[in-house]
Amino acid sequence: MASTASTLSWSSSSLLQSFAANTNEACKLSDRRTGLVVLAQKKAKKARTIILKEDIADLGKKGELRSVKAGYYRNYLLPLGKAQLVTPVLLKEMKMEDERIEAEKIRVKEEAQQLAIIFETVGGFKVKRKGGKGKLIFGRDVDKRIVSLPDIREIGEYIAELKLHPEVTAKVRVIVSAN
Repeated sequence: MASTASTLSWSSSSLLQSFAANTNEACKLSDRRTGLVVLAQKKAKKARTIILKEDIADLGKKGELRSVKAGYYRNYLLPLGKAQLVTPVLLKEMKMEDERIEAEKIRVKEEAQQLAIIFETVGGFKVKRKGGKGKLIFGRDVDKRIVSLPDIREIGEYIAELKLHPEVTAKVRVIVSAN
């Protein structure tokens, strides 16, 4: 009987106890029993952190970091070359590029401030225009995004505002005279 008991699987240990005549044998077999441990697997990553290589509608602009679903990246963005997975080396390069761009912006602003000082110290600009009857003159088109002028309809002196940078403006005197 003991030989049959040793060939039985561990799941039938209750049956083994009922057939065994000696209780010591049953205790020895139950001590050898091992438990089955089930470990759950980790869930697969469902999102990927990427850097956009070009502007994509409803996602972002070139150079932005975004988190997208793995399938969207694998099936659309990667084959078309529109995005790249984030790596530590890539993050370091992006940081250096951002610092370079920031330094360039500061340099351009400083140049605009120097130009503003030059324009303000020059004094006035003389503009000769064809005139009509009396002091009236003919108009001229000016780019209003850069130069802010009051309505100039007569000969005289006016103050114009030049937008050299989004944060820097210069005031200039404009002297209008007839030919």
